[in-house]
Amino acid sequence: MIKNNPFLSDTYTSIWSNHFDGGKKPLTVDFLENIQFYKYAGLPLYINSGKTLTKGMDYRLHPAPINDHKKKVFLIYDVPTYFNTIRDIPENTTLKLLRSKQYPGFAIELGPYTNFNEYMLATFGKSSRYKLNKYKKRFEACFDIRYKMYHGDIGKETYDFVFDSFKELLTKRFDDKQITNNNLNPEEWQFYYDVAYPLILEKKASLFVIYDREKPIGVTLNYHSDSVLFDAITVFDIDYAKFHLGSVTIMKLIEYCLAEKIEVFDFSKGYFDYKTRWSNTTYDFEYHIFYDASSLIAKTLASTLKRFFDFKQKLRDKNINERLHRFTYKLRHRKSEVKTIDAPFTFHDISSDPLPNGLTEVDLNLAENHKLKMLAFEFLYLNDECFTSLKAFTDLTDQYYFIGTKKKVKVSIT
Repeated sequence: MIKNNPFLSDTYTSIWSNHFDGGKKPLTVDFLENIQFYKYAGLPLYINSGKTLTKGMDYRLHPAPINDHKKKVFLIYDVPTYFNTIRDIPENTTLKLLRSKQYPGFAIELGPYTNFNEYMLATFGKSSRYKLNKYKKRFEACFDIRYKMYHGDIGKETYDFVFDSFKELLTKRFDDKQITNNNLNPEEWQFYYDVAYPLILEKKASLFVIYDREKPIGVTLNYHSDSVLFDAITVFDIDYAKFHLGSVTIMKLIEYCLAEKIEVFDFSKGYFDYKTRWSNTTYDFEYHIFYDASSLIAKTLASTLKRFFDFKQKLRDKNINERLHRFTYKLRHRKSEVKTIDAPFTFHDISSDPLPNGLTEVDLNLAENHKLKMLAFEFLYLNDECFTSLKAFTDLTDQYYFIGTKKKVKVSIT
């Protein structure tokens, strides 16, 4: 069990019910403590409140035989094995349990470390540590960067601004990948918007934001228990991909966890390469199916659910789900432009040469200059220049020039 699981809180379950169960009061059962359910229409099936939108359910099995499971099935999604919820089922009861292993989970156990440097020394070699620190320093040198963790206090106007930016960044990211993201489903996104604000005020959630000046370029929605930080949704502006914002975000969140004495930084479900690099522990998400073994209907329903979930996981193991998300994206975006490969470019150092006459300054923040802005980011990264000091110019032949504080170049696009 974990203390103060945010997904079991009254705020979380009531808002989830308002969105997905018609605002009905969640149901409780005596043989399972600390967890609430809703009734699936037409079947003797009860499913945990929150369904698949939580990042980890836990519960306590009552030690004494209790018979309110009779002729029923109880499905609990997303139980992390490291929560250690399973206890022996009492004897002299018809209650039985089936478990279906689902997504892999990844986490960092931070208990052995007193500071960020200790974690880095234990996790990465000298070369990797150097690169990661360089990414962060280069990123902070090239832009006017500010980090903000909203936890316990955030104005509604600021919240709305950050969440609007959050959605824009996610949309931009997955349009670039040409894959459907379930978080952007209108119903699901509205739930996240409605639930995160009150949970932030209750210190059960947070928004970690990276600002370039006043513009959010990275946002992470986290949930908090007493000892675990759950990374729920994270995204960064793909324009800044050269600067490794994903790694910078993780480093800052690890620093936060250590400062706040948080024992586990949980990357949650799903396999991604970055999770294997940063994690020092893995676990499984399981679906738990409790049922009355004396009821043929309940027994049949439970075994059918297990077979169904086991089959779905086999499809995931073969990446069928990713192919499906790509297919559904194409169906919904049939008129989208096909991505084109940008033309190669070369920077010619003209630091010792005078600039030509008749140049016109270019505003890199205008949408029509986006591709040129991406070249400017390359210039910043390669030369340790700062965007706030950078100037871009063009002439009548569409020849471009970047002028920094240390270097100036002519841009040749071939």
